[in-house]
Amino acid sequence: MNDDFLGKGFAFPLQTNQRGVIDVSKQEQKIKESILIILGTHHNERVMRPDFGCNLRSLVFAPNNTATANLARHYVEEGLTKWEPRIALDEVIVENDNFENKLLIRVSYRIKSTNEQGNLVYPFYLG
Repeated sequence: MNDDFLGKGFAFPLQTNQRGVIDVSKQEQKIKESILIILGTHHNERVMRPDFGCNLRSLVFAPNNTATANLARHYVEEGLTKWEPRIALDEVIVENDNFENKLLIRVSYRIKSTNEQGNLVYPFYLG
């Protein structure tokens, strides 16, 4: 089966190997990197796409409580649904970590074309 439709390109973050060549990621890894880019991009950060991203950084000085966690979950669901058409979100869980003053965002998804499950945890630190 040819998996080229899942994507191929420079790895994120940009890195080089021992020979000085920029690493390439493809298929499922490229989708995971795309999700990380969406979660880390604030609205109005991209000039030609001001609504790209998921606006999590607007919560950086919010209190670490249930309301902030619910708003973060909404932003993540909205951003990934709009900007990553290759996946179907199964679940987004946001947990408060009061010890380190951060939100742990757990994203479970399914790749639409292959029906393969994927997940990641994105730590979001509050000010």
